[in-house]
Amino acid sequence: MNYLARIREMGSKANPFFGLMGIEVEHAGEGEAIISMTVRPDMLNGEGWLQGGVFTALADEAMVLAIYSLIGPDDRIATITESTTFIGGSREGCLYALGKVVKKGRRVVFAEGEVRDGARAGPLLSRSTAAFAVRAGHRT
Repeated sequence: MNYLARIREMGSKANPFFGLMGIEVEHAGEGEAIISMTVRPDMLNGEGWLQGGVFTALADEAMVLAIYSLIGPDDRIATITESTTFIGGSREGCLYALGKVVKKGRRVVFAEGEVRDGARAGPLLSRSTAAFAVRAGHRT
C-alpha cells in the first residue's frame, strides 16, 4: 500500500506531521492534490508571521500527494530539488496548499505547489517547484 492509499485509509494518522500541524487532505487524484491547515499561534515566528518553512512543507506535501496519485502502488519518490518563492505572509486563518504534477517521466516527476490564504482560490502566499525521483517497485 503506497503513501496515498495509507492517507485515504487512515487519514492524518498515516503521517505524524499531518497530525502535528493539523493538516487535512481535501482532495488527491489525477495528478492534483489540495490540503488545508489552520494557522496557530505556536506556528508563528518572532515577528508574528507564519514561519516560512511551513509554507514550503505544505506545498511539498500537496505536491507529493499529487504525484502519488499517478505512480504505481509499489513506487516511492524522493525529492531531488525544491524551491519556494514567498509572496505574502499569514498570521491566522486557514491556508490551502494546491499541488499538481507538471510533467511525469519514467524516473523523474516535476511538480508545482501553491499556498493560498483563506480559500482554494484565495490570495497567493507562496509558490514552490520541485523535481522528484521515482523509485519503481520499492515496498515499505
